Amino acid sequence: MNAYQAEPIDPPSEDSSKTSPLFHALLDVLQTLILAIVLYFLIDTVIARVRVENISMQPTLQPGEFLVVNKWAYRFSDFQRGDVIVFHFSPQEDYIKRIIGIPGDRVEVAGGIVRVNGTALEEPYIAAPPAYTGAWNVPEDMLFVLGDNRNQSSDSHKWGFVASDRIVGKALVVYWPLTEVKLLDQALVVNAKN
Repeated sequence: MNAYQAEPIDPPSEDSSKTSPLFHALLDVLQTLILAIVLYFLIDTVIARVRVENISMQPTLQPGEFLVVNKWAYRFSDFQRGDVIVFHFSPQEDYIKRIIGIPGDRVEVAGGIVRVNGTALEEPYIAAPPAYTGAWNVPEDMLFVLGDNRNQSSDSHKWGFVASDRIVGKALVVYWPLTEVKLLDQALVVNAKN
């Protein structure tokens, strides 16, 4: 006879075999919920979802469309002429406009043409040429913004500049309705040299 004999392994008790799968299933659900909540808050710190409410950005944006906005866009790069941005106009209201002038720029509107630092902008995205005139020097830490529906937009030509610290972020894409999904091309404005 062999001096080494294997001892029989005790089968799991009925109680542990019944609760173990349930416990593991609940643990999996809890881990999934925690991961989903963490991901939601991480994404929410970088991305905003905004609904277009009025006609000031037509024809580029239509009322009822939903946008994805990059809230960190300007943490790592400078404001660019032509960017479509969302900013806090008041504590209760956010606006969507296009950056036309950055700090140090001179913006002039006359004869239906917008000029930045003397250079006329090519603006195929506007509804109609502006029917107003004016000239503005953009101060430090401010932006000059206009709606693409120039003659129906409440924007910098009426109420002045937007402080850069009021910017929510840069609009990237229209994601709803599905028939209107599109990237917002910020390269349409000719960059005027300082």
